[in-house]
Amino acid sequence: MSEKNLVINLNKPEGMSSQQAVTRVKHIFAAKKAGHAGTLDPIATGILLVCVDEATKITRFLAETDKEYVAVMKLGERTDTFDSEGQVIKKVENFELEEDKIATVLERFKGTIKQTPPMYSAIKVSGQPLYKLARKGIEIERPDRNVNIYKLDIISFTAPFLEIRVLCSKGTYIRSLCDDIGTALDVGAHIVALKRTKIGDFRIEDSAELGELPDKKESVCSIDKAIKYLKEIVLTPDDFLKAINGAPIAPGELSDLPLNSYLRLKNPEGKLFAIGKVTRCESRPTGPAIKIERLLNVLPNK
Repeated sequence: MSEKNLVINLNKPEGMSSQQAVTRVKHIFAAKKAGHAGTLDPIATGILLVCVDEATKITRFLAETDKEYVAVMKLGERTDTFDSEGQVIKKVENFELEEDKIATVLERFKGTIKQTPPMYSAIKVSGQPLYKLARKGIEIERPDRNVNIYKLDIISFTAPFLEIRVLCSKGTYIRSLCDDIGTALDVGAHIVALKRTKIGDFRIEDSAELGELPDKKESVCSIDKAIKYLKEIVLTPDDFLKAINGAPIAPGELSDLPLNSYLRLKNPEGKLFAIGKVTRCESRPTGPAIKIERLLNVLPNK
Protein backbone atom coordinates (compact mmCIF):
# COMPACT_ATOMS: atom_id res chain seq x y z
CA MET A 1 0.00 0.00 0.00
CA SER A 2 1.21 3.49 -0.80
CA GLU A 3 2.13 5.49 2.27
CA LYS A 4 0.04 8.41 1.06
CA ASN A 5 -3.69 8.92 0.52
CA LEU A 6 -4.66 6.80 3.53
CA VAL A 7 -7.38 6.57 6.16
CA ILE A 8 -6.12 5.82 9.67
CA ASN A 9 -8.36 4.25 12.31
CA LEU A 10 -6.97 6.06 15.35
CA ASN A 11 -7.93 5.32 18.95
CA LYS A 12 -7.88 8.90 20.23
CA PRO A 13 -6.66 9.26 23.80
CA GLU A 14 -8.54 11.18 26.48
CA GLY A 15 -7.51 14.80 26.98
CA MET A 16 -6.51 15.41 23.36
CA SER A 17 -8.60 17.42 20.92
CA SER A 18 -9.45 15.93 17.54
CA GLN A 19 -7.32 18.54 15.79
CA GLN A 20 -4.34 17.80 18.01
CA ALA A 21 -4.68 14.12 17.13
CA VAL A 22 -4.85 14.94 13.42
CA THR A 23 -1.68 17.02 13.70
CA ARG A 24 0.15 14.12 15.36
CA VAL A 25 -0.95 11.65 12.66
CA LYS A 26 -0.04 14.11 9.91
CA HIS A 27 3.47 14.33 11.32
CA ILE A 28 3.82 10.54 11.70
CA PHE A 29 2.89 9.95 8.05
CA ALA A 30 4.76 13.02 6.77
CA ALA A 31 1.55 14.06 5.00
CA LYS A 32 1.01 17.36 3.24
CA LYS A 33 -2.54 17.66 4.57
CA ALA A 34 -4.81 15.80 6.97
CA GLY A 35 -8.34 15.97 8.34
CA HIS A 36 -10.79 13.91 10.35
CA ALA A 37 -14.24 12.44 9.76
CA GLY A 38 -16.21 13.49 12.82
CA THR A 39 -15.06 15.37 15.92
CA LEU A 40 -14.55 13.73 19.31
CA ASP A 41 -14.54 15.92 22.41
CA PRO A 42 -11.26 16.00 24.38
CA ILE A 43 -12.79 13.89 27.18
CA ALA A 44 -13.89 11.24 24.68
CA THR A 45 -11.81 8.33 23.42
CA GLY A 46 -12.14 5.84 20.61
CA ILE A 47 -12.27 5.89 16.86
CA LEU A 48 -11.19 9.05 15.10
CA LEU A 49 -10.81 8.49 11.37
CA VAL A 50 -7.87 10.57 10.18
CA CYS A 51 -7.56 11.08 6.43
CA VAL A 52 -4.24 12.10 4.92
CA ASP A 53 -3.45 13.76 1.59
CA GLU A 54 -6.02 12.85 -1.12
CA ALA A 55 -8.07 10.90 1.42
CA THR A 56 -9.13 14.25 2.93
CA LYS A 57 -11.57 14.45 0.01
CA ILE A 58 -13.67 11.59 1.43
CA THR A 59 -14.11 12.78 5.03
CA ARG A 60 -17.77 13.72 4.45
CA PHE A 61 -18.56 10.25 3.09
CA LEU A 62 -17.06 8.60 6.16
CA ALA A 63 -18.76 11.03 8.56
CA GLU A 64 -22.18 10.18 7.10
CA THR A 65 -22.04 6.53 8.19
CA ASP A 66 -23.64 5.12 11.36
CA LYS A 67 -21.71 5.16 14.63
CA GLU A 68 -21.55 3.18 17.86
CA TYR A 69 -20.65 4.57 21.29
CA VAL A 70 -20.21 3.30 24.81
CA ALA A 71 -21.09 5.99 27.35
CA VAL A 72 -20.94 6.13 31.14
CA MET A 73 -23.36 8.61 32.66
CA LYS A 74 -23.70 9.76 36.24
CA LEU A 75 -27.30 9.95 37.37
CA GLY A 76 -28.43 12.54 39.89
CA GLU A 77 -26.42 15.46 38.50
CA ARG A 78 -27.13 17.60 35.45
CA THR A 79 -24.44 19.97 34.13
CA ASP A 80 -24.54 22.94 31.77
CA THR A 81 -22.27 21.18 29.27
CA PHE A 82 -23.97 17.76 29.65
CA ASP A 83 -20.58 16.29 30.65
CA SER A 84 -18.21 16.20 33.62
CA GLU A 85 -16.37 19.38 32.56
CA GLY A 86 -19.40 21.60 33.18
CA GLN A 87 -21.01 23.18 36.22
CA VAL A 88 -23.66 21.20 38.11
CA ILE A 89 -27.00 22.96 37.60
CA LYS A 90 -29.27 20.32 39.12
CA LYS A 91 -28.62 17.76 41.84
CA VAL A 92 -30.92 15.03 43.13
CA GLU A 93 -29.71 13.09 46.16
CA ASN A 94 -30.91 9.83 47.71
CA PHE A 95 -32.83 8.77 44.60
CA GLU A 96 -33.76 5.17 43.95
CA LEU A 97 -33.94 3.67 40.49
CA GLU A 98 -34.38 0.09 39.41
CA GLU A 99 -32.73 -1.17 36.23
CA ASP A 100 -36.14 -2.21 34.89
CA LYS A 101 -37.41 1.36 35.09
CA ILE A 102 -34.27 2.64 33.35
CA ALA A 103 -34.73 0.07 30.57
CA THR A 104 -38.34 1.19 30.11
CA VAL A 105 -37.26 4.83 29.78
CA LEU A 106 -34.54 3.93 27.29
CA GLU A 107 -37.17 2.38 25.02
CA ARG A 108 -38.62 5.87 24.48
CA PHE A 109 -35.40 6.98 22.84
CA LYS A 110 -35.17 4.21 20.25
CA GLY A 111 -36.10 4.87 16.64
CA THR A 112 -36.30 8.30 15.03
CA ILE A 113 -36.18 11.02 17.67
CA LYS A 114 -35.84 14.79 17.72
CA GLN A 115 -32.71 16.16 19.32
CA THR A 116 -31.60 19.69 20.12
CA PRO A 117 -27.85 20.20 19.60
CA PRO A 118 -26.13 21.33 22.82
CA MET A 119 -24.84 24.87 23.14
CA TYR A 120 -21.42 23.42 23.88
CA SER A 121 -20.94 22.06 20.37
CA ALA A 122 -18.96 22.95 17.25
CA ILE A 123 -22.06 23.79 15.19
CA LYS A 124 -21.66 27.23 13.65
CA VAL A 125 -24.31 29.95 13.60
CA SER A 126 -23.39 32.95 11.42
CA GLY A 127 -19.86 31.60 11.31
CA GLN A 128 -19.53 31.42 15.10
CA PRO A 129 -19.22 28.03 16.88
CA LEU A 130 -21.94 27.58 19.48
CA TYR A 131 -19.46 26.71 22.23
CA LYS A 132 -17.86 30.16 21.94
CA LEU A 133 -21.25 31.77 22.55
CA ALA A 134 -21.91 29.37 25.44
CA ARG A 135 -18.64 30.35 27.11
CA LYS A 136 -19.86 33.96 27.08
CA GLY A 137 -23.09 32.90 28.76
CA ILE A 138 -25.09 33.38 25.56
CA GLU A 139 -27.72 30.81 24.64
CA ILE A 140 -29.56 30.93 21.32
CA GLU A 141 -32.34 28.90 19.75
CA ARG A 142 -31.16 25.77 17.95
CA PRO A 143 -33.50 23.94 15.59
CA ASP A 144 -34.28 20.34 16.44
CA ARG A 145 -32.91 17.66 14.14
CA ASN A 146 -34.10 14.13 13.48
CA VAL A 147 -31.64 11.39 14.40
CA ASN A 148 -32.00 7.63 14.46
CA ILE A 149 -31.19 5.49 17.49
CA TYR A 150 -30.98 1.92 16.22
CA LYS A 151 -29.87 0.31 19.48
CA LEU A 152 -29.77 1.57 23.05
CA ASP A 153 -28.79 -1.04 25.61
CA ILE A 154 -27.73 -1.11 29.24
CA ILE A 155 -24.25 -2.56 29.73
CA SER A 156 -24.18 -2.11 33.50
CA PHE A 157 -25.85 -0.13 36.29
CA THR A 158 -24.30 0.51 39.68
CA ALA A 159 -25.92 3.64 41.07
CA PRO A 160 -25.27 6.41 40.32
CA PHE A 161 -23.38 5.21 37.21
CA LEU A 162 -25.15 3.87 34.15
CA GLU A 163 -23.18 2.43 31.22
CA ILE A 164 -24.94 2.20 27.86
CA ARG A 165 -24.19 1.19 24.28
CA VAL A 166 -25.67 3.32 21.49
CA LEU A 167 -25.83 2.59 17.77
CA CYS A 168 -27.00 5.73 15.98
CA SER A 169 -27.09 7.77 12.80
CA LYS A 170 -24.78 10.63 11.91
CA GLY A 171 -25.38 13.88 13.75
CA THR A 172 -26.40 12.27 17.04
CA TYR A 173 -25.11 14.03 20.14
CA ILE A 174 -24.55 11.41 22.84
CA ARG A 175 -24.18 14.14 25.47
CA SER A 176 -27.64 15.42 24.59
CA LEU A 177 -29.05 11.90 24.57
CA CYS A 178 -27.72 11.24 28.08
CA ASP A 179 -29.02 14.59 29.31
CA ASP A 180 -32.46 13.78 27.89
CA ILE A 181 -32.41 10.33 29.51
CA GLY A 182 -31.55 11.91 32.87
CA THR A 183 -34.44 14.36 32.48
CA ALA A 184 -36.83 11.53 31.59
CA LEU A 185 -35.74 9.69 34.75
CA ASP A 186 -36.44 12.87 36.81
CA VAL A 187 -32.95 12.84 38.34
CA GLY A 188 -30.74 14.50 35.73
CA ALA A 189 -27.54 13.04 34.30
CA HIS A 190 -24.29 13.87 32.58
CA ILE A 191 -21.58 11.95 30.74
CA VAL A 192 -18.42 11.04 32.63
CA ALA A 193 -16.84 8.80 29.95
CA LEU A 194 -17.44 8.29 26.23
CA LYS A 195 -15.83 5.95 23.72
CA ARG A 196 -16.64 5.71 20.01
CA THR A 197 -16.38 2.04 19.14
CA LYS A 198 -17.52 1.94 15.52
CA ILE A 199 -17.86 4.17 12.44
CA GLY A 200 -19.39 2.37 9.49
CA ASP A 201 -17.20 -0.73 9.00
CA PHE A 202 -14.36 0.63 11.14
CA ARG A 203 -14.10 -1.11 14.53
CA ILE A 204 -12.31 -0.13 17.73
CA GLU A 205 -10.61 -3.56 17.74
CA ASP A 206 -8.69 -2.60 14.60
CA SER A 207 -7.74 0.90 15.72
CA ALA A 208 -4.23 2.02 16.67
CA GLU A 209 -2.84 4.09 19.50
CA LEU A 210 -0.63 6.97 18.40
CA GLY A 211 2.43 5.06 19.56
CA GLU A 212 1.53 2.10 17.33
CA LEU A 213 1.59 4.14 14.13
CA PRO A 214 2.56 3.70 11.39
CA ASP A 215 3.34 0.01 12.06
CA LYS A 216 -0.12 -1.36 12.95
CA LYS A 217 -1.21 -2.21 9.42
CA GLU A 218 -4.82 -3.23 10.22
CA SER A 219 -5.52 0.34 11.34
CA VAL A 220 -4.50 1.83 7.97
CA CYS A 221 -6.44 1.44 4.74
CA SER A 222 -6.77 2.82 1.23
CA ILE A 223 -9.43 5.26 0.08
CA ASP A 224 -11.08 2.49 -1.93
CA LYS A 225 -11.40 0.19 1.09
CA ALA A 226 -12.52 3.02 3.37
CA ILE A 227 -15.59 3.76 1.23
CA LYS A 228 -16.29 0.21 0.08
CA TYR A 229 -19.91 0.63 1.18
CA LEU A 230 -20.44 2.76 -1.95
CA LYS A 231 -21.33 0.82 -5.10
CA GLU A 232 -18.48 0.66 -7.61
CA ILE A 233 -18.68 1.09 -11.37
CA VAL A 234 -15.80 0.27 -13.69
CA LEU A 235 -15.98 2.61 -16.67
CA THR A 236 -15.34 1.84 -20.29
CA PRO A 237 -12.43 3.72 -21.90
CA ASP A 238 -14.86 6.12 -23.61
CA ASP A 239 -16.81 6.87 -20.41
CA PHE A 240 -13.58 7.26 -18.45
CA LEU A 241 -12.32 9.93 -20.85
CA LYS A 242 -15.66 11.73 -20.76
CA ALA A 243 -15.81 11.65 -16.96
CA ILE A 244 -12.32 13.03 -16.30
CA ASN A 245 -13.06 15.82 -18.77
CA GLY A 246 -16.17 16.84 -16.84
CA ALA A 247 -18.85 15.36 -19.09
CA PRO A 248 -21.79 13.41 -17.63
CA ILE A 249 -21.89 9.69 -18.38
CA ALA A 250 -24.69 7.15 -18.37
CA PRO A 251 -23.50 3.54 -18.00
CA GLY A 252 -26.14 0.80 -17.95
CA GLU A 253 -25.81 0.20 -14.16
CA LEU A 254 -27.75 3.40 -13.37
CA SER A 255 -31.22 1.93 -13.73
CA ASP A 256 -31.52 0.79 -10.08
CA LEU A 257 -29.70 3.67 -8.40
CA PRO A 258 -31.57 6.54 -6.73
CA LEU A 259 -30.85 10.13 -7.59
CA ASN A 260 -28.19 11.83 -5.45
CA SER A 261 -26.56 8.53 -4.48
CA TYR A 262 -22.78 8.25 -4.62
CA LEU A 263 -20.55 5.74 -6.38
CA ARG A 264 -16.93 4.67 -6.54
CA LEU A 265 -15.81 5.34 -10.10
CA LYS A 266 -12.99 3.18 -11.43
CA ASN A 267 -10.98 3.43 -14.61
CA PRO A 268 -10.94 0.58 -17.17
CA GLU A 269 -8.11 -1.09 -15.19
CA GLY A 270 -10.28 -1.14 -12.05
CA LYS A 271 -8.46 1.65 -10.18
CA LEU A 272 -10.46 4.15 -8.15
CA PHE A 273 -10.14 7.68 -9.50
CA ALA A 274 -13.26 9.57 -8.36
CA ILE A 275 -16.50 9.59 -6.44
CA GLY A 276 -19.49 10.08 -8.70
CA LYS A 277 -23.00 11.32 -8.03
CA VAL A 278 -26.17 10.12 -9.73
CA THR A 279 -27.95 13.21 -10.95
CA ARG A 280 -30.05 14.71 -13.69
CA CYS A 281 -28.46 16.97 -16.25
CA GLU A 282 -29.68 19.12 -19.12
CA SER A 283 -27.64 17.21 -21.69
CA ARG A 284 -29.44 13.97 -20.84
CA PRO A 285 -33.11 14.75 -20.11
CA THR A 286 -34.33 11.18 -20.63
CA GLY A 287 -32.71 9.68 -17.54
CA PRO A 288 -30.10 9.95 -14.79
CA ALA A 289 -26.41 10.40 -15.38
CA ILE A 290 -23.21 10.37 -13.35
CA LYS A 291 -21.07 13.40 -12.74
CA ILE A 292 -17.85 13.48 -10.75
CA GLU A 293 -18.39 14.78 -7.22
CA ARG A 294 -14.78 14.36 -6.04
CA LEU A 295 -11.87 13.77 -8.40
CA LEU A 296 -9.04 11.94 -6.63
CA ASN A 297 -5.49 12.59 -7.72
CA VAL A 298 -4.43 8.99 -7.15
CA LEU A 299 -3.74 7.51 -10.59
CA PRO A 300 -0.14 7.35 -11.76
CA ASN A 301 0.83 9.83 -14.45
CA LYS A 302 1.37 8.26 -17.84
